[in-house]
Amino acid sequence: MKNEWNARTKMVHGGTQRSQWGEVSEAIFLTQGFVYESAEAAEARFIETGPDEYIYARYGNPTVAMFEKRIATLEGAEDAFGTASGMAAVSAALTSMLRAGDHVVAARALFGSCLYVLEEILTRFGVEVTFVDGTDQAQWAEAIREGTKAVFFETVANPTLDVIDIRAVAKLAHAVGATVIVDNVFATPVFSRAIEQGADVVVYSATKHIDGQGRTLGGVVLGSRQFIRKTLEPYMKHTGGSMSPFTAWVMLKGLETIDLRVRAQADSALAMAKALEGHPKLRRVIYPGLDSHPQAALVREQMGKGGTVVSLEIAGGQAEAFRFLNALEIVLISNNLGDAKSIITHPATTTHQRLSDEQRAALGITPGLVRFSLGIEDTDDLIADVMQALDAV
Repeated sequence: MKNEWNARTKMVHGGTQRSQWGEVSEAIFLTQGFVYESAEAAEARFIETGPDEYIYARYGNPTVAMFEKRIATLEGAEDAFGTASGMAAVSAALTSMLRAGDHVVAARALFGSCLYVLEEILTRFGVEVTFVDGTDQAQWAEAIREGTKAVFFETVANPTLDVIDIRAVAKLAHAVGATVIVDNVFATPVFSRAIEQGADVVVYSATKHIDGQGRTLGGVVLGSRQFIRKTLEPYMKHTGGSMSPFTAWVMLKGLETIDLRVRAQADSALAMAKALEGHPKLRRVIYPGLDSHPQAALVREQMGKGGTVVSLEIAGGQAEAFRFLNALEIVLISNNLGDAKSIITHPATTTHQRLSDEQRAALGITPGLVRFSLGIEDTDDLIADVMQALDAV
């Protein structure tokens, strides 16, 4: 019967393990270690750890395990591993499987820290990285070659919201035996079908929609049991980027309401994009759910809905973008996204400020571009707030 539950039910009840006290809310096992009945039992557990056995919180914890099981159920993955942050998840997913001499093909449009891992860290240790325009299938086909070990891309690019065809890229990658690793934050676990569509490994910053209320940093890597337990877990055990039990408990609470929040946010994002499209003070309104989006047909097939983020290009560049941001009354200026509170960001001076002017221009991150993450406030109030702020431009 549990296998027949719908996603919203699974996110309330999936993966729950109760102690002898029968608690309703999941327990926080705030412990770094575990006690063995005997020296022989300790020896046996270090040789082979059973499914409900633990050694050390860096290796695993009952509260973290509940979070991993629940998110894996939603994603349709065999297994998952919770991490200390979204970037811990990205770097571990890549680094755990790569070594000097390996070749990776990655989309060029990435979050600044993801670019840093690929451009600076992996290449420093002898990994060859080729960057492509993720929306250009011909570039993927040219770059992926015999011996390519992995491909990496954001399924929806930050902050320009380009959408990459998972099935098409996965077909090319799998033809040469490469692993497909995707950062799926903007697609959200609610609208994701990435594994069904060919991704081997899915990465989330749980800080975003999974928590969804701006409380804790966290991340998660999802994939086959073989990848999670034989490739990723040994790396995480020894490098220490695992999720804390308290963070896992917060994420479990977030998963209970993620479906309700994300669907409401996506509906607001679509309404906002429609209200703003064609506004005289905007050069562009970018939203994957609009028919005007370059990959609109792919979005409908791959995600169903356009997600929770709208990007706007303010006419007049940075000065007018700042004027717009400073005039907002409800929407907060910050650099997170996927929060219950609406948040707006100027990528060129914050999340992507490390890039050169040429790199930002190549990615379409102009001085007037702002990234707008819709929260769960009243949609009409948000539209009114944005309209009055545009009057100040």
